[in-house]
Amino acid sequence: MSKAIRIHKTGGPEVLSWDDVDVGKPGKGEALIRHSAVGLNFIDTYMRTGLYPMPQMPSGIGLEGAGVVEAIGDGVTSISVGDRVAYAGGPAGSYSEVRVMPVAGLVKVPDGIDDIQAASMMLKGMTARYLLRSTYMVQPGDTILFHAAAGGVGLIACQWAKHLGATVIGTVGSDAKAALAKAHGCDYPIVYTRENFVERVKEITGGKGVPVVYDSVGKDTYPASLDCLRPRGMFVTFGNSSGPIGEMNPLILSLKGSLFMTRPTLGHYTGTRSELEETANDLFDVVKKGHVKLEINQTYPLKDAAQAHRDLETRKTTGQTVMLP
Repeated sequence: MSKAIRIHKTGGPEVLSWDDVDVGKPGKGEALIRHSAVGLNFIDTYMRTGLYPMPQMPSGIGLEGAGVVEAIGDGVTSISVGDRVAYAGGPAGSYSEVRVMPVAGLVKVPDGIDDIQAASMMLKGMTARYLLRSTYMVQPGDTILFHAAAGGVGLIACQWAKHLGATVIGTVGSDAKAALAKAHGCDYPIVYTRENFVERVKEITGGKGVPVVYDSVGKDTYPASLDCLRPRGMFVTFGNSSGPIGEMNPLILSLKGSLFMTRPTLGHYTGTRSELEETANDLFDVVKKGHVKLEINQTYPLKDAAQAHRDLETRKTTGQTVMLP
């Protein structure tokens, strides 16, 4: 038997249960992974609360981890026992000491990146990569707006965008987070609790607005984010930490400048093996070269996942958070 965090019903952090589980053996196309580190992400809270319904209960939870391959199933040739691997994606269940995982979602962790780093950056880092290089391809000279700039995705994205030659405007919730974002490539951190971010964006851009807004906050930043865009700009809503946006009339996109709006997910940008490897390798490359420095500012024992969720939801965390089995 092994241990894993599971949910038997949806609700608050208290529904996270530290259970004994029978992991079983890997089947065809699968591998048995012993986790050395597990990533914490806001999407995990959506699974826990039921905002993103799980297919059955009880259910595992978590989408990001790193560890060592202990066994492989039939037909597996891309990895071997003893390989260090990491992943970001389904099926849910990374909050575990040991798990069986489809090999198709695993990537080998290169030398120069340890397991804690890998577990902290796969989901957030690959998210930053598809946002900046695929959803809207940031160009040198662009000025962009990134909400939650001191969060896990935000700190990576700010550094990466700066490396690409962009000017970065970011919103944060406090002076401490403003300082953190600025230290990681955010040229203009805006403390949204006391500053009007639309007015500041217009001031910074000379009234022109930005070509893209990246928004994982949701309800609290919509529809004001649209007012930060230049004509034909793109609104990228990729999360809803303050609550979902809710219904919207597409006509608003026309009225505010023939805007584009998209709701991307990592899975749609890493759906093929080549896309996954290209995305992961780009991430490993910018980290190894020092263009993106990881801020692993919180660690928790995996059994204390409930406290990690409380701290994440009350915005007490910055950068990346890792849980240790």
